[in-house]
Amino acid sequence: MAKRNLAELKIPATPAFIPVAKRVATTLGGQLGLSLTDLDELAIALTQCCDSAISAANDLGTPADLKLTYFATNRALVVDVDLMPDTTALPLPKHPTVGDPELQRLAYEMIRCFVDDFRPVVEPTGHLRYRMVKHLAG
Repeated sequence: MAKRNLAELKIPATPAFIPVAKRVATTLGGQLGLSLTDLDELAIALTQCCDSAISAANDLGTPADLKLTYFATNRALVVDVDLMPDTTALPLPKHPTVGDPELQRLAYEMIRCFVDDFRPVVEPTGHLRYRMVKHLAG
């Protein structure tokens, strides 16, 4: 799998910046040849993914950013969403908490409906990363 870095974006962990993340994803996906339907699905999944990361950031009770990394493989656009809490602020719990596990499960299932692969990772250090993959048709 040949990996080609396309862009990296760091935004505040607030809903007002989700459209920026979506714009970058749809622009890059369009350049790679994703269909309009695939671009719409990617935008929906990215919105939910960012919203889940923002909720986890809010649960930490400290300022945070989202770092989005966009890269291409031979046949896919991959978007990583990393929660980057401000570690200079108050002490953090061991990992981001999930308010309602059932709502989180439903959010993950919704994301899976719109992308070809979705992998949420919460590390013991508190690092939270979501990876979404949208394959090119053909």
